[in-house]
Amino acid sequence: MSDVAGAAPAGREAPPVIAVVGATATGKSAVSLGLAEALDAEIINGDSMQFYRGMDIGTAKLPIDGRRGIPHHELDWLDVHEDASVAAFQERARADIDAIHARGRRAIVVGGSGLYLRALLDVFEFPPTDPEVRARLEARAEAEGPGMLHRELAAVDPAAAAKIDAANAKRIVRALEINEITGAPMDSSLPRHAYALPAVQVGLELAYDVLDPRIDARVDAMWEQGLVDEVRALESRGLREGVTARRAVGYAETLRHLDGALDAAETRALIAQHTRRLARKQRKWFGPDPRVRWVQAPLDTADIDRATDDAVAQVHAADLGWAS
Repeated sequence: MSDVAGAAPAGREAPPVIAVVGATATGKSAVSLGLAEALDAEIINGDSMQFYRGMDIGTAKLPIDGRRGIPHHELDWLDVHEDASVAAFQERARADIDAIHARGRRAIVVGGSGLYLRALLDVFEFPPTDPEVRARLEARAEAEGPGMLHRELAAVDPAAAAKIDAANAKRIVRALEINEITGAPMDSSLPRHAYALPAVQVGLELAYDVLDPRIDARVDAMWEQGLVDEVRALESRGLREGVTARRAVGYAETLRHLDGALDAAETRALIAQHTRRLARKQRKWFGPDPRVRWVQAPLDTADIDRATDDAVAQVHAADLGWAS
């Protein structure tokens, strides 16, 4: 493997993990495939909604026949009624990285779920949990509504409250649990900008005046591909009981459509609006990280090779620094 780009010199540790990050619909999947082919790599999914079996159309999950024979990890390991866990992903994905490196290949992590990626790549010790405290807070959120707990969070940890949507019961409960157990704000337990293992992050950047129409087109395509039927099928598998999955963009709105609260046009418009909002949140998450090497995202399918070459160049530059 000595002729493979970024292969570890004799006696050296494995080469840096590659992370392809950025907002939704910027072309991360397409660029990661090109990177994997260029660098003899395997891909680890870092999009928390793609952990779920059957959540395919609404998450833009690459179908098996679109993966070019490249091994993909961390797809389809949860049922929709199960809760996604940052800690479980960290353990699983770090084991994937070790196994990939043992095979003499590079590891590429791809996704826009910022906390999951940071927990994987960075030094991150998970704050303690207390089942009794969490159960009590969850029961209150169910009985009183998350808004009441969000107001309490604002009083004890205003920084966390400002970052958490007042309707997101799961995150509100976790922030209050951390505060009650540790007496410290949630931010004190977040990962630092310090890699737990050598890594290079390549960010795909795209102006919103290009990204927003692309998001609209993606939503239209998902609808035509059968998003409603997908959500209806997932209902029978427990989607409405899933704390995480039922709130995913595209799925939450389509459930309301199936309930008769939104017509088709309203549903598509709301999914696009929420996807644009998500894209901005993702950009704000990755933007402040000084370690991200930003490249221009592909402007269209004809531009994927150029964007991939730019990403490969950034990896090579990082590898030179690592090997020196």
